[in-house]
Amino acid sequence: MATTNDLKNGMVLKLENQLWSVVEFQHVKPGKGPAFVRTKLKNVLSGKSVDKTFNAGLKVETATVDRRDMQYSYLDGDMYVFMDTSTWEQTNVAADVVGDAKDFMLEGQDVIVAFHEGTPLYIELPASVVLEITFTEPGLQGDRSSGGTKPATVETGREIQVPLFLEQGTKVKVDTRSGDYLGRA
Repeated sequence: MATTNDLKNGMVLKLENQLWSVVEFQHVKPGKGPAFVRTKLKNVLSGKSVDKTFNAGLKVETATVDRRDMQYSYLDGDMYVFMDTSTWEQTNVAADVVGDAKDFMLEGQDVIVAFHEGTPLYIELPASVVLEITFTEPGLQGDRSSGGTKPATVETGREIQVPLFLEQGTKVKVDTRSGDYLGRA
């Protein structure tokens, strides 16, 4: 148990038998009336976001989330297999839990897997990853109709926008949160 005064970004709350992650919070003390805490919460399982207001000092139930360093091993049917880097134990994670993280994961990549009572909740990737361009059309000099970028497919199958001068086989740095090109690796 914690109070609304203890809220921090990333904290996981258990409200109405569902797990909610605190995305943003703001303590508000109006000139008239009691103080309150305005929060933006994201459902850990469904990804739905809601705005919720709590009275200041109200007790809320926190959930215990175990974040483990793991390494992505391979895809087995529709299950992703991860290995705990400290115990060498393998864990299967469903494709819907992995979500869009699959577009940035290569075999052998280190990730963080969050668990609640033994159930995998979500995958946390590093801020950026290095991927190789497997296919892109050659860029034409003087072609600025697309703002100096062209589509390129990286080795995970994700399509990103890259500058015209990049060619097939080039390794690029990609932002895992937005899928944007960050530079050559």
